[in-house]
Amino acid sequence: MENSEFLMIPHERVGALIGKNGSTKREIEKSTETYIKINSQEGEIEIIQKGAPFRFLKALKIIKAIGRGFSPEHAYRLLDDESIFEIIELKEVLGKNESLLKTKKGRVIGEKGKAREEIEIETGANISVYGKTVGIIGKLDQVDKAMHAVNMLLHGAKHGTVYNTLKRKDFEEKFEL
Repeated sequence: MENSEFLMIPHERVGALIGKNGSTKREIEKSTETYIKINSQEGEIEIIQKGAPFRFLKALKIIKAIGRGFSPEHAYRLLDDESIFEIIELKEVLGKNESLLKTKKGRVIGEKGKAREEIEIETGANISVYGKTVGIIGKLDQVDKAMHAVNMLLHGAKHGTVYNTLKRKDFEEKFEL
């Protein structure tokens, strides 16, 4: 049985989904046993299932991740059965104040990307701050730790406090599965 689903991704992310000479699109199709139709004008993507349903679901997650600012290489982590993808909707956490959203996004990224990079190093997760979202890819415990750190920053914790929390052994043990 053939199943298909439509997704919209931001127009400026279509090129990342296609890749050089279509390489990213082909890689996703091959590894997930799907066929992908891309309307690059509209940013509308149709994913058509050709193989197992779980592979189709992986294709949906990979394409959503690329649409939320992740590089294809980081999005490919979702091919691993243990990897998950979570999105923090900043409007839900912070409200609709545009200047507050911009400020808090800046806190998560940090000066020259230091905060995002430090969280990635300490947790093993990948983080993308894009639009009005923060996306996180990794194994469950990695994503939980990264989400905790991002939420600390969004709620006003100092960067040093967040880094120290991530390094603490009891914090590490809290997320062991």
